[in-house]
Amino acid sequence: MAERMTGGCACGRVRYTAAVADWDAYLCHCRMCQRATGSVSIAFKNLRRADVEWEGEPDWYESSPIARRPYCRDCGTSLGFAYPDSDKMDLTVASFDDPSRFRPVSHFGAESIHRAWIDTAGLPETRSDEYQPLVDRWAKATATSAD
Repeated sequence: MAERMTGGCACGRVRYTAAVADWDAYLCHCRMCQRATGSVSIAFKNLRRADVEWEGEPDWYESSPIARRPYCRDCGTSLGFAYPDSDKMDLTVASFDDPSRFRPVSHFGAESIHRAWIDTAGLPETRSDEYQPLVDRWAKATATSAD
């Protein structure tokens, strides 16, 4: 049975609800995705278009003669990928409100994999909430005056 999951862009202008039947996702490494997202790969969840309801219509970028990508024009969030003639589409895993439920099960666009970025286990890790310069910036930016 499909579970309804929500997601959207960073600024909140574009939101969606998707019926998700399983937690399988994949990483795309193709050059088109690398350039469209500015990343070495992107995690996608493949769904039927009919299972995605948009609340605040996304903008669409024709990234090639065969594909379009939904995104938010206000904050730039990449929301997915679609072939115009398909009844399926991909949503970016990170745009879901709870992306932790998904698991990668395959790689696509393997000809462009940057292997050094696949297994980063063992690299030093820093939590955002423990990095004092960042904590200080947030405190300064969100401080309210008592006046």
